[in-house]
This record gives sequence, structure tokens and C-alpha cells, in this order.
Amino acid sequence: MQYRTLAETYEELNATMSKLAKAEIVAKLLKKTPSDEIEKVTLLLSGRIFPEWSDQKIGVAEKLVIKAIAKATGSSVDNIVKEFKKTGDLGFTAENLIEKKKQLTLDQLDLTVKLVFENLTNLAQQEGSGSQEKKLDLISELLSAAEPLEARYVIRTILEQLRVGVAKGIIRDAIAQAFEVDKKIVESAWQSTPNYGLIAKTAKTDGEKGLKKIGVVIGEPFQVALAEKVPDLKDAFEKFSNLLLEYKYDGMRILIHKKGDKVWLFTRNLEDITKQFPDIVELVRKNIKADKCIIDGEAVGLTEKGKPIPFQKLSTRIKRKYDIEKQSAEIPVQVNLFDVIYADGKFTTELPLHERKKILAKLVTSHKGKFQIAKGLIPKDLAEAQKFYDEALKMGHEGLIAKNLDAVYVPGRKVAGGWLKIKPTMENLDLVIIGGVWGTGKRAGTFGSLILGLRNKHLFQACGKLGTGLKEKEGSGVTLQHLAKILKPLVIEENNNEIKFKPEILIEVAYEEIQKSPQYESGFALRFPRFIRLREDKSAKDADDINRINVLYKQQKGKR
Repeated sequence: MQYRTLAETYEELNATMSKLAKAEIVAKLLKKTPSDEIEKVTLLLSGRIFPEWSDQKIGVAEKLVIKAIAKATGSSVDNIVKEFKKTGDLGFTAENLIEKKKQLTLDQLDLTVKLVFENLTNLAQQEGSGSQEKKLDLISELLSAAEPLEARYVIRTILEQLRVGVAKGIIRDAIAQAFEVDKKIVESAWQSTPNYGLIAKTAKTDGEKGLKKIGVVIGEPFQVALAEKVPDLKDAFEKFSNLLLEYKYDGMRILIHKKGDKVWLFTRNLEDITKQFPDIVELVRKNIKADKCIIDGEAVGLTEKGKPIPFQKLSTRIKRKYDIEKQSAEIPVQVNLFDVIYADGKFTTELPLHERKKILAKLVTSHKGKFQIAKGLIPKDLAEAQKFYDEALKMGHEGLIAKNLDAVYVPGRKVAGGWLKIKPTMENLDLVIIGGVWGTGKRAGTFGSLILGLRNKHLFQACGKLGTGLKEKEGSGVTLQHLAKILKPLVIEENNNEIKFKPEILIEVAYEEIQKSPQYESGFALRFPRFIRLREDKSAKDADDINRINVLYKQQKGKR
């Protein structure tokens, strides 16, 4: 397939805000895409070349892209930087300069999807001596063959800034539409194998029958089962006749995959953290009896006295690349296991929880305080449940998870009749940072305040301004300097001292009250919000939505 076809599709997608129209555009392209290229095309439509769960990145900086544009167009670096300042987009910059070059030459090379995909894959694999020159050659080769419009999207894809509004839901709907398969079956396949490239190819070649065969694979992450939030324990008793209560740990959700001596550890965000937690890997090898299995659990950081620490401190281990053994000793973990998805040749997801618990107990050799089955209780009445809840909070945990012992395990969904989350109210919210104001005085170079956004369908709408909870000096908690460092690359618009960010950073926020307010587009405002922690274990799609805020608002009013 010619890359021009894909670039023209990007343009069509750019021209509409309608999700239905976008799905139709993508479906039209997928339908005519050859089977041997549909995986590549589907991934490129999402602005990526690797499945969502892969930790591989193209990893090219703007400076190198500028050099590649210079090499391909014959323009000077200074001229490209000047043009970039005008456009604010290296994609547009490349397009304009390629346009000028094409007017002076008669060269007409065809750029294919295959060449783009191969070169971008090679870009991600370059490392070590001479890698920068190789990267330069790979990018300039694409630009030399590209038409102006193609150049724009090649550069945006390299920089992971495609910006055509194709979210996972649109890809899902397009696959269903293009190949006349049930949308729910497409969604179910993605929950088990988060790779729409593979799913699109399967739908095209084998239809619904093939999609139904797609399942969880050992060594590849998938979407974990999720819990719905409810106000209190009474809700759990009303919804579940066969009830199990377990501690809700303030830790890191962890999926353990084991195949012989090979162990993989994945977060709920599909991130591979195996290298960062060699202590957990060793515990798995010593204490899980199955040769092949997938187990769901939660890792909790501990103090020297064995007390749970906030997730924020544990999360420093997730990002650690050096001195891993030292960090393991400084922040030991306790692994609490609560479910099994696969065990020695059999998937257990269709079994009721009470049967899965029996299988899990047989697989695990427990070491109290280190590697153990999550603490649980089958309460005989509300009074016993409340006592267990109070105990969990006293020990420093977040609350309880209520589970239906008759329910199956459903990856990636908050399924009615499955799991419920019970935490003290007013419970904290997970919100996205969507804007801010540059700081002055001692906050110069950081932020005076940050604009918080809640999720409303595919949009993020403002619901408050955060100015407290962050530390101005090193010591404890997240500093303003640290937050500035991770937010500055996400700036998409500046107007004097006001900033808009690409909505990627999720934080946990505490507050006194939810108020109705015309000041913010969401219609709600948080009173006295304060920063609690970064949610590095979650992504923006996990932000609390407007429906949840509305429920909390009504509950709070009912308590007055």
C-alpha cells in the first residue's frame, strides 16, 4: 500500500470531530487494506508501531528530526528552527520544506507503508556507537521519498504526535464495521490481547470465529478486572449474596506470568516491570508451584517495621533503571495474591471466584508478610464486615474490595456483579492535569497553580485549580520541580503565563467538597483541592468521569 493512501486518510480524520465519521473513515481504509499489511496500517492509524503493551518506543528527539529534515531538504538547521518557531509543528515544517524542494526537482519516488514501518521499527532498535547517524539516515530516507503531506505525518508519527483523534474506541468500532463482526467481540479480544493490529488482521481473515479464539498469552499483559466504587458496605451486602471481603491495598496492581523459570511482571497499565523487581521474581520462582500460570495481585511497599508505605514511594522503584538491588533493599515489598487467570494448561476465568480461590491456594506457598494470599473474610453479617473494614483502615490500607464469590473473571471491565470498591468518603479523585499558570517569585520556572480535568466521554473538562499539596523543596512528597520536569514536554499551548498540557499526567487529589460551578466547563468545582500523589500506575483514560463526580456530589448533599 502507498503511504499516500494512509496520509490522505489522516487528512480526512483531521477534518472531522465526529467519532462516527472517524470510525467510518478508518473502516473504509481497513476494508481495502491487504491482509499482509493490515497489522501495520492499524498500528499506524493509532500513531504507533508497537502494540500498546510493548515497552519499545521510537525514541527520537526533536533535534535529530531537525537534522534529518535538513539532510533531506538541503535546508540549513537554522532555517528549519526558524520555520519551526513559525509553525509550532515539525510535521508542518517538514511539509513546507519538502514542498519547496519538490518544486525544484523532478524526482518522484513512491513511499510505501512497508518502508515507513520498517524504517520506524529500525529507528527504535538503534543503540550504541553510530546509532545517531543510522537514525538520521533512516529518517532522511523517508523524507527524501515523501510528498509534502506524507512528510508531515511521517514526522508526527516519529515524534509520537500524530493528533488525528483516533482513540481505541474508534479503532474498535471501525474493525467491527469493516468486517461485519460484533463490537463486543472485538472489545473482548482487546481486553485479552491489547493489540488492535492483530485483532484487525484476525477479524479480516477469520471473522468472529477467529476473534473468539484470541485469548490471554503468557508473557503478554492484558487488561485486569476492575472494581466499581460504592459508598459503603451496605451496598456490597445488597448486591452480593455470596460475599467475600478483601483488604484494598495502597499498592501496585501486579500481574504475574510464569513459564518455567521465566517470570514476567506487568502493571495494570500494561507496563513490564520485571527488571525493576528482581525480589518479586525470586519470590515467584520459589513459592509458586505451577510450571505455567498467570496470577493477579497487589505489591505493597513496606517500612523497616513492616508497615505499608504510600504508593508514591513504592512507585520510585517502577522508574528505577540503576541501583535496582539497592532500591529493593531500601523499599521491600509484600506481595498479596488474590486471583488466578491461568494454571498449568487451563484458563480459569470462566470459573466462579470460589473455585479460583481453591486453585490459587494450591499454587502458592505463603510466607506471611512477604508473599501471601490477600487477607479476606466471608462475613456473616454487616457488623463483622464493619469490624474488618475498620481493621483494614487502622492498618494503613485504603479500604476493602467486596467480591462476588460466584462471579467469573472479566479482563478490563467494571462488571456489575463482580467487584466493588469501598473507601472512606469523601474519597480522593483521580484527575488529569490539563493546564496551569506559570509561577512567579520562589515558584519561578514551575507552576503557580494547575488546572484539573475530569473525563467526560472523550474530552477532559476543567473542575478545579490546584495550588497546594506539592513541595517546593526536596524532602518528602513530589516537588514542584519534579512535576515541572514531566509536564513541560507536554505543553501544547501558551498564552502569556497560562498553559495548556497534553492530558497525560494523572494525579490523586483530595478536597473538602464538590460544588456546582459555572466557572468550569464540567459544571463542577472542587473546594480546596490538594495534591496527594502522582498516579503513575494509571493513565489518563483511568481518570474519574463526570458521572462519578455527579454521584459523589449527590451523596455529599444527602449527608447534610
